[in-house]
Amino acid sequence: MINEEKYKELKAYCAARNIELIAVSKKQPNEKIQYLYDLGHRDFGENRVEELQNKCHLFPDDIRWHFIGHLQSKKVKLFEPIPYLIHSVDRHKLLEVLDKEGAKRDQKINILIQVKIAKEDSKYGFTFKEAEKTIDNLIKEDQYSHLALKGVMAMATFTDNEGQVQSEFISLAKFMVEMRKKHTDSPKSLEVLSIGMSNDYSIAADAGGNMVRIGSAIFGPRKYD
Repeated sequence: MINEEKYKELKAYCAARNIELIAVSKKQPNEKIQYLYDLGHRDFGENRVEELQNKCHLFPDDIRWHFIGHLQSKKVKLFEPIPYLIHSVDRHKLLEVLDKEGAKRDQKINILIQVKIAKEDSKYGFTFKEAEKTIDNLIKEDQYSHLALKGVMAMATFTDNEGQVQSEFISLAKFMVEMRKKHTDSPKSLEVLSIGMSNDYSIAADAGGNMVRIGSAIFGPRKYD
């Protein structure tokens, strides 16, 4: 099953630092998710719309499903229900589609703005300049009135160079400090700094991250790739 000892270690580590632990359950069998649920865990992350939809109806309603993968605009309408938090909002078109979907369903959709900090073309996200402008518009609510901004998310470069990963995380943490100073009247819009995965969560925590997305360290190898 899952690595229960490692999970409890991670849970204690995160609790001591006031970090929210998202168990990344993508490509994992339902039995492992159920096992972790029975241990009391409630926040799970998926990166494919169809897989999330198949899973979410098999488990109790108190699970908070996080969508963490690259989201195609055309698949937003397939969400039923809308996830608790969509981490990977990485472009203006997606903002527009999510806002329209929120209006259609008469609900606010919780989102994180994805910022590109990695030195890899395969990673998505707004530049810092684009992210700042987008955050300004979201908080002022003159645009996207059916979206609820909760913070930002990013993925570091996939590398063994811990110094580079640290530098990338710190750059985003500094950006968050600037945004929080700029928007002191809207603290709930900039609460979440979602950085760090199985291989770099401790670096993320030291940089100031308060949400980590951990999969293989908890669940072990994926069922399929």
